Amino acid sequence: MLEGKVAIVTGAARGLGRAFARVLAEAGARVVAADLRDCAETAAPAGANAAAVTADVANMASVKAMVARAVERFGRVDILVNNAALYATLKGGRFDAIDEAAWDDAMRVNVKGIWQCCKAAVPEMRKTGGGSIINMASLAALYGTPFALHYTVSKAAVIGLTRGLARELGRDNIRVNCIAPSAVLTEGTREFFGEKHERALQVIAAGQAIQRNLQPKDVAGAMLWLASDQSAFVTGQTIAVDGGTVLL
Repeated sequence: MLEGKVAIVTGAARGLGRAFARVLAEAGARVVAADLRDCAETAAPAGANAAAVTADVANMASVKAMVARAVERFGRVDILVNNAALYATLKGGRFDAIDEAAWDDAMRVNVKGIWQCCKAAVPEMRKTGGGSIINMASLAALYGTPFALHYTVSKAAVIGLTRGLARELGRDNIRVNCIAPSAVLTEGTREFFGEKHERALQVIAAGQAIQRNLQPKDVAGAMLWLASDQSAFVTGQTIAVDGGTVLL
């Protein structure tokens, strides 16, 4: 499906990012798995068709080095999956109790980080006639999740960024879409909810038409479709992968 394509996946050391990187590799893409954490375990199953890179999406020099590494190793960039985000370590609470530094960090990583990755990757996509950018938003933005306003607002900004960028890049044959999942069964979700994890998952599943919790593979299928030419006429869209919580 993706033979000859090169994909960059940020936040790929674990959870959704790891699942994305491996699914892309299984579909034939050569993959650069990037994270602040070590991505060697993510990249290992794909052997020579994957590279592990250390990258901080909030640092433009680091982002440029990540893209340069992809081009150096594999010759091009066709797919960018902007998955890296602050989530697990964010502390929830009422909006007026959120620490200012935590708010700024959420915007710097979750929004500015995507903008910077796109700035670095788009010139390489233009060279090869197009590409696909997939941004990770969240059900939090569509639902209006309270008590985590810094996260909710940052993911709403991702949707706006996706729509505006899709209009800018359409003439370059670069598609820009985003995925808005509900809480996925990952390490990050467990860390975010802490001792309320089990109860939170029960409440989330009960509010869905499909009453089970979301697995990484459920989101990876939507990502793979957006990465492939099967979605060649789809851009600027937000796909809710949430078991039927928000019906758009």
